[in-house]
Order: sequence, then structure tokens, then C-alpha cells
Amino acid sequence: MILKNISSVFWIVIVITAAAVLWGIIAPDNLQALSSSIQEYLTNTFGWYYLLVVSLFVAFGIFLMFSPIGKIKLGKPDEKPEFSLLSWFAMLFSAGMGIGLVFYGAAEPISHFAISSPSGETETAQAFRDSLRFTFFHWGLHAWAIYAIVALCIAYFKFRKDAPGLISATLYPVFGDRVKGPLGKLIDCIAVFATVVGVATSLGIGATQINGGLNYLFNIPNNFQVQLIIIAIVTVLFLASAWSGISKGIKYLSNINMGLAGILMLFMLFAGPTVLIMNSFTDTIGTYFSNLVQMSFRLSPINEEGRQWINSWTIFYWAWWISWSPFVGIFIARVSRGRTIREFLGAVLFAPSLLAFLWFSIFGVSAMNLQQNDIFNVAKLSTETMLFGTLNHYPLQMITSIVALILIAVFFITSADSATFVLGMQTTYGSLNPANSVKVSWGIIQSAMAAALLYSGGLTALQNTAILAALPFSIVIIFMIVSLYKSLSKERRELKKTDAYQKPRSPRVKKA
Repeated sequence: MILKNISSVFWIVIVITAAAVLWGIIAPDNLQALSSSIQEYLTNTFGWYYLLVVSLFVAFGIFLMFSPIGKIKLGKPDEKPEFSLLSWFAMLFSAGMGIGLVFYGAAEPISHFAISSPSGETETAQAFRDSLRFTFFHWGLHAWAIYAIVALCIAYFKFRKDAPGLISATLYPVFGDRVKGPLGKLIDCIAVFATVVGVATSLGIGATQINGGLNYLFNIPNNFQVQLIIIAIVTVLFLASAWSGISKGIKYLSNINMGLAGILMLFMLFAGPTVLIMNSFTDTIGTYFSNLVQMSFRLSPINEEGRQWINSWTIFYWAWWISWSPFVGIFIARVSRGRTIREFLGAVLFAPSLLAFLWFSIFGVSAMNLQQNDIFNVAKLSTETMLFGTLNHYPLQMITSIVALILIAVFFITSADSATFVLGMQTTYGSLNPANSVKVSWGIIQSAMAAALLYSGGLTALQNTAILAALPFSIVIIFMIVSLYKSLSKERRELKKTDAYQKPRSPRVKKA
């Protein structure tokens, strides 16, 4: 296979990733112990930093959306959006966190309610309310603000300023020509490494969830051999989709996904405790927004148990979203050409958040209803089977479980497909249409990594390693914000001069 127009970043990341994977295969326990201890040190020492910096991203996104800068287009002034509103939303949502919603839709609310509550007491009325509120918090504005800022910077500099579609290229207003040298290579290597490791671990985790669902429903063995077959099938499917191009494969699969997700969600809304779901959804939106500032800076400095919960959930999520932001941000940027900054931020921040809130309300409340009324102990199940255990106690359980399995598989394919595109783009000097040979190479590399780490038990260790990239990359995002604001302010001043020059003055009427 001939790799066309690839940059040195490709080979550098391959070597680093191969070393990490080899470590995970030969000594998975050693890698996990070391990465876990480093991660624990970072969350304990820099937890305050993660809370402050992610809150800064939210504030900056909202500021831009309502400022006059929001009228500037991500592209040339006469450019139209490449994709329809529905297809655009489906693609950004599928790449952003689609598979995560299916995986955690019932599991996270149940965990906060019955296993480890942020309030400290499980299976109480307060735990019920907190379970949804903190789930909304972890999957809402803060998560999407991280993605939105990275995507906005990439889209603005690529489509408005004709810069290469690279993370390093967005920093030119700050660092100048230095981004074309070793500094830029370092930044791009961090972004690509976080993407390839994060996606490889997600492939492995996705395979275990599909295997867990098949085992729960059909007693198919839950072992490495079955997971290897699942990875092989999914690899063939997402490579076929990647080969067909972004305007066909990912677009069509994303639209199918949103349709299936909508059908499953609406069915469970009416098959489950409908009134309780809608009451909880409405009430939690109110408590979420009214407590947003308090939750954003909640650190429990003198409550060891509370601080441990925050480290395990909130800070872990913020680090995980940051580590995924190069992948998701670049993909969202690629499909957002022609949108205004205001339209882009309004859609990316609020639309997926509200849909996620509804999703978690439906599946979370349905699961907690079973737990609270002693109908079924959902909390005893493994994380990957909690959704299937919940569906099993509502009507048409076999049909809904099969739909959920298909949904997981298609989200799985779209995420992997999107990742091959982003990795191809980042290692071919920012090309908007990387060669199929490059995309296929990355797809095979990711799948091989996932299979090897599943076999050795090193998936968790590599996931920890990916999250460690979040701290340096968060600093990169801060510089991206400075760079973007500097460039936008300059353009805004120029546009105001142009507008003032072109605007005809009204003739003065002399008073009689």
C-alpha cells in the first residue's frame, strides 16, 4: 500500500504509539500501575486547574456567540454550508459522543443513584435528583464547549484564512513561523497521539460492550475470540465507509444512527414511566442551570470522600473530553464550513446537550425506576450490560435490545470512520481529502492495537495514557483561544472600517 503525501508526524506517532502498545502487551500491569499513579497525582494536584480551564472554555464560547464577532462566517463571505442542518447535526453528534450515550445512558445515572452518589447517600430522593443533575453536568455544556472551541479554531483558520487544517496552524498569530518548525510538530504529535490511542481504546471497549450485549441476550461466549471477530467485522465496515468518503459513508451512517436513536428513545419514553421521565427531565434542567456555577467549581477540598468522587467522575470526564478534543474538534470543523460563528456555537453547545439531557432522562429514569421499586437490581450488572438489563424489563425487550446493539455497532463504525479521516487529515499536512491509503492504514493500525491490548489486558492502561495527554493539550487550547481572539478582533476592526467606508452617509438637511 502506497502512503501518499504523509508528514513526519505520521511516523513519529507510529513509533511512540507502537512503544506504548508494546509496553501494554508485555507488561500491562506495570503500565497500568504507572499511568494510574501519574493520573492520580495529576487529578489531586491539578483538579482545580481542570475545573477553571474548562469553565473558561464555556465562558469564551458563550461570549463569542453573543458578541458582534458571531456574525463572521467560517469560510468566505459567499460560501454556503456543505451539509444540510440535519446531516450536519447528525455527524457532529455521532462523532462527538454517540456511542458514549448508549454505553452510559442507564449506567451513569444508576451509578450516581445506587452505587456512589455525589451527595454521599445512595438510593435516596436526593441521590435520585443528583444522579441526573451531575450526569447532565458531565455530558452537557462543558463537554461540548471543549469540542466547540477546538473545532471553531480549526474551522476559522482553515476555511476563513486558508491555513492548513492542523492544530499547530491555529497558533500562527501567537507563535508566528515557529509553528512550522519543531514546536508545531510537537503540538501536532500530541494531538494525533491522543486521537489514535483514544480511538483504539474505544474500539476495544466498544467490542467488549457488543460482546457483553450478545452474551446477555443470546448467551454467546464473552471472550477474546468473539471480541476479535467483532473488531474484524467492524473494521471491514468502517474501512468501506471511509473509502466512500465523508459526504457518503459518514453522512449516511450518521443519519441512520440518528433515526435509530430517535426511534429507541421515543419508544422508551412511552414504554417507560413517561410522567416521571418528563417531570425529572424538566426539573433537572432547572436544577442544572441554577447550580451550574456551583457545580463548575465544586472541589470539596476538606471532604476526602467527596473529593474522590469528583476526581473519579468530573475531573476524569474533563480530562477525557480534552484528550478527545483534537479528534472530535477537527471532524466537527471539517463538516461546519459555511456556518457563522454564532450559528456554529449555538448548535454545537446547546443542541447536542439538550438531546443528551433527554436521552439520559429516558434511560436513566427507566433504570432507576426499576432499582427504586425493587423490580430489578440494575446496579449489580456490569457497566456494558446495564442498558440491556433495563430494556429487558420493558415491553418488546428483544426488539429494543437488538436495536440497541445495532445502534452501538453503527455509532462504533461512525466513530472509527471519523477517526480515520481525522488521523489522515492530521498526517497529510491538513488535507481535507486524505488519500484512502492513509485512512486505511490508520484504520488497520487502530484495530490491531485494540485487538492486541484486549488480548493482553492493557486497554485501561492505554486509556490512562491517553488521558495524560489532556494536561499539555489543555495548555494548547488556551493558546488557541488567544490566537483565535487575536485574529477575530483584527478582522472585526477591518470589517468595521470597510462597513463604515461603504455605508453612505445621510445628507444633512439644513434647518429653515
